[in-house]
Amino acid sequence: MPESLGPKKTRPWVLIADQLADKMITIGGTFVIGAVLAMMVFLVYEVIPLFRGGYVESHASYKLENQPHEIKSLFTDDYNTIALVLDRKGSATAWHLGTGKQVSVPAFDFKGKEVTAFSKALDGIHIAAGFSDGTVQFGKITFVVEILPEESFPAGLTRLDDRDSTDGRAIYSRIPGKQVRRIQPELQLEDEIAVSAEHSPIRAMDYRFGEFGERPVKTLVTVDNNGSVDLLIVTSRLNLFTRKLTSDVTKIALPKVPAGADIEYVVLNERADTVILAERSGRAFRISVQDQDNPIMAEEVKLTDPDVFLTSLGYLLGDKSLVVAASDGSVKVFYLVSGDDSSAVPSADGKTLKLAKVFPPQDSKITTFVPSKQTKAFVTADSQGGINLRHGSSEKTLLQTRATAAGQGALSIALSTRLDGILAVSSDGTTDFWKLHVPHPETSLKTLFGKIWYEGYPEPSYTWQSTGATDAFEPKLSLVPLIFGTLKATFYSLLFAIPLALFGAVYTSEFLPGEVRGKVKPVMEVMASLPSVVLGFVAALVLAPVVENWIAAVVLAFVVTPLSLIIGAYLWQLLPPQMALRLDGRPKFLAMFFMVGLGFYTAYLVGPTFESVFFGGNLRVWLNSTGDATPILFLLNIPLVAGIVAYVVTRFHGYEYSNYLKGLAMPYSGLIDFARWAALAVLVCIIAYGIAAFMNAIGLDPRGSFIGTYVQRNTLIIGFAMGFAVVPIIYTLAEDALNSVPEHLRSASLGCGATPWQTAMWIVIPTAISGIFSATMIGMGRAVGETMIVVMATGNTPIIDLNIFSGLRALSANIAVELPEAPKDGTLYRVLFLTGLVLFGMTFIINTVAELVRLRFRKKAMEL
Repeated sequence: MPESLGPKKTRPWVLIADQLADKMITIGGTFVIGAVLAMMVFLVYEVIPLFRGGYVESHASYKLENQPHEIKSLFTDDYNTIALVLDRKGSATAWHLGTGKQVSVPAFDFKGKEVTAFSKALDGIHIAAGFSDGTVQFGKITFVVEILPEESFPAGLTRLDDRDSTDGRAIYSRIPGKQVRRIQPELQLEDEIAVSAEHSPIRAMDYRFGEFGERPVKTLVTVDNNGSVDLLIVTSRLNLFTRKLTSDVTKIALPKVPAGADIEYVVLNERADTVILAERSGRAFRISVQDQDNPIMAEEVKLTDPDVFLTSLGYLLGDKSLVVAASDGSVKVFYLVSGDDSSAVPSADGKTLKLAKVFPPQDSKITTFVPSKQTKAFVTADSQGGINLRHGSSEKTLLQTRATAAGQGALSIALSTRLDGILAVSSDGTTDFWKLHVPHPETSLKTLFGKIWYEGYPEPSYTWQSTGATDAFEPKLSLVPLIFGTLKATFYSLLFAIPLALFGAVYTSEFLPGEVRGKVKPVMEVMASLPSVVLGFVAALVLAPVVENWIAAVVLAFVVTPLSLIIGAYLWQLLPPQMALRLDGRPKFLAMFFMVGLGFYTAYLVGPTFESVFFGGNLRVWLNSTGDATPILFLLNIPLVAGIVAYVVTRFHGYEYSNYLKGLAMPYSGLIDFARWAALAVLVCIIAYGIAAFMNAIGLDPRGSFIGTYVQRNTLIIGFAMGFAVVPIIYTLAEDALNSVPEHLRSASLGCGATPWQTAMWIVIPTAISGIFSATMIGMGRAVGETMIVVMATGNTPIIDLNIFSGLRALSANIAVELPEAPKDGTLYRVLFLTGLVLFGMTFIINTVAELVRLRFRKKAMEL
């Protein structure tokens, strides 16, 4: 045997290179898996704080030296440094929060008058006191803050702790930047105002303060012992030259409470257009002051369960959530909603107080309710000293604790401005101060993925709205509209892309000559290199206006373009066989493009007539539920009816018809086939229109569901633009899968008498189905993660709407849009990480399921 034909040895460097490549591939794959897992762990790490409640960082407990007499209100500064308590005589006691060391503070001079009612505005600064002679006085308790250089730190101060010292009047705190913060409480009292014309004692009152530039507005509602209800609106003007403040008082007499009503609670909203009076029994009366010249008693409602007494009543920030606390420890929230017909007795103004939320009850009756100044959080304390910190929207119990003097007396509570501290003072002077860490009170699984009833909404909903225009705005962070938007955009883009890509791949692989295929595929692959930002730009600024102006032609094109291709195919059959064979290839391929262009041009020409005949001359107006629904039902029924008719005809007459055509010479067989198709098309139109007329007669109308009001940047535009981006990926991978089918399978099929189309349908596609499925799933992954096209061409409206003519917001687009507004480690910042985690999870699940299905298809294909 010649040496050249004997056994050959592999060269050593080849073996080394093979082993090295094997190791490198293993290491690289391991690093990729590790990177993906690390990314997931990092996302989870950033998201976990969203679902934690609050916790106590430190707790100080002590007893005040001077025991307050019947505490009326409790105050703290913004830095949790000083607390102040005001008693019924106007005396004030101030002390250092951390140690209980008292500092001197002046008292309010009420001139010996008895305080019968007291109210504090939500800002925690402005107060109002009502007296036994029917007068009221407004006051202000502020903590004056000064930032001083470190060298201004006074000598001889009494040291309180590592940070704070005092001179007996103010607290000095060393802060970063070599500075000193000086805080001193100040009390201001204004002149008294006569409210009750009969000098009857003020029984209950509620106070609101608003500041609009240089024009402070005070609103106060009072109830006296005679049952008179008065609304005072005090408007102040500041003279910029003399700095003198002048006030105008407007007094509005409201409807008297019903005879026998024993009013103990009264609440007023900031706009001063709603007053609620309540008895201890829980019976409440709502007065509407929408028309200040004609206030009306709008409704009577029961706020508590039978045999349960009302113990506290008040608004949360924004004055839309009415918190009702009761003797059984229950805490409820009511909203004032419009158009509610469930009430047995309709209200006079068409609105009604409706129970919106029910919180877990506490162990005993609620004695104190305190709302937060900046969020929808609030504190409730019960008679046993139990203290709960809750959030009004998320219905989340953020913290539970218990006072040191539990059960030994009524508690007065103050909640710090930044939600980082709770102060509790019992009637015997025992004081507790908890320093808190409550980073994300508004988030929970329910607020992120469930329906939440937000203020101002008629019912629970999935809502995303991260920012607002007022301080009372409440972030709404439901991810459901974003998940829906992602799936909606993906569905319509794949609905556009998958048929084009797969049919194109089958045609290119099975029917195009090799020289044409070699030029078509590279062009399609080049399409995949187009930047998505360019596609989004073109879609938003070019495609969207064109589609809006020619929407009827676009809708018609979905019908006319396939018809033009079918007509072209039948006309091709009329050519002599020799000519058809000679023109097969590039001429035939170009003819297809010509027919597609002809279809578009026909839709363009016929569009206005089509819109006039079917949609009353304006499709966009017709979409707003004006006119008959039969036209759109007719168009929607055509594909289904055509499929059924084609199946029935083929199933029962297809074999005989094929044999009949085989016995005819061209072009007669082509003419008969074309005539048959035309007759079936007319039959399909007649049946589809009849079904559409019947559906319209029984009230079926697709408007308001998957079609509806037209907006310029909508899901249809996304389907076109994102479908254009996905088509090259699916086409390339599917075409590769089809080309990888062994040639002997095709030859065997053709040798048995099958046509090329039958071979493609029953041999090639089933064999390559795993690759085709993988191509589709990769295209889906591309669509799910697309960002720039969705950002630029959808309008970024986070709504749940099936309408193809409305906008959407996807998960990926939301990250791009919201990221500039998200402060680091804030709630929105972490929710965006959760958005990324959800997107990661969606793609992971899609890819995992796709791989399992692909392996199953591949196993079946291996058996061929």
